[in-house]
Amino acid sequence: MSSAEMTVQDLIDLLSACERDAPVRQALNPFFPMEHRLAQVIQAMDATGKTVVYLAEGGNEHSQLGALPPEIAVKLAWQSPVQPPPRRARRTARGGQ
Repeated sequence: MSSAEMTVQDLIDLLSACERDAPVRQALNPFFPMEHRLAQVIQAMDATGKTVVYLAEGGNEHSQLGALPPEIAVKLAWQSPVQPPPRRARRTARGGQ
């Protein structure tokens, strides 16, 4: 990317490496990661008169799909990989002694 903001060309370049029939989703909120379906692409002018493209989720209750899979949050560096706790030796029951 050439600037701090991703451009439409940057997005096209990144998407060109993806499977063309795959659904597109947004990953939102690094502190409570959720995934959403994309429904619209809107081009508009911002307050400075610069053209901006917005990717929007759908407007119905099925647009938010739920929690983002943990492995995606890790790849986005929104979460650290979680390691299972170390296993401890099991205690044995000592009946009647």
